[in-house]
Amino acid sequence: MKTTTSTHKIPGYGSTLRTAKRLTEQAARLVNRSVPGTMCDVEVILTNERGMADLMTAADIALAGSADRRALQRAQRDAKRTARNIQAAAIPRPDGSALVLINADRHPTPAEFAVTLVHELVHVMQFSRKNVRERIVADLRDRLGIERQSRRHAREFERALEQDEREAYGREHLAAHLVPSAAAA
Repeated sequence: MKTTTSTHKIPGYGSTLRTAKRLTEQAARLVNRSVPGTMCDVEVILTNERGMADLMTAADIALAGSADRRALQRAQRDAKRTARNIQAAAIPRPDGSALVLINADRHPTPAEFAVTLVHELVHVMQFSRKNVRERIVADLRDRLGIERQSRRHAREFERALEQDEREAYGREHLAAHLVPSAAAA
């Protein structure tokens, strides 16, 4: 389990990056002990909304495999729409590692950052479970129009996604161990 933390397209966030590196190391150890599964190598990138859209598009195309121009355009539109509404995202990579993108502009305090980081690291732990990566890739390929997915598999994916989100929200209380003022909502 190796964790790296960096920034993308946000100059002047040196102190935020130092805080993020410290919290990422602590959160990875805490989540690894508390959540069933195996923690893979994780790269945490702090960025802004536009940077999130760029990195999400690149990660989605890499995960989906071969993609044509229409799939790339669809991925870009989807990523821009998603980046407007979320604070962070955890994306599995084809090599078995994971990418965690965090919108630094939406986390003014270390406590809020810690809650989001714990939530996304729980998702990283879920990627190691049986058939999770395969389900994510199948849904992604369906969303990009590369390979159709049956309605039954789509419903199964939605149910599993809701269950994974409930688990991640349920583990946000662990952030209080990182930053005492972190109170999960």
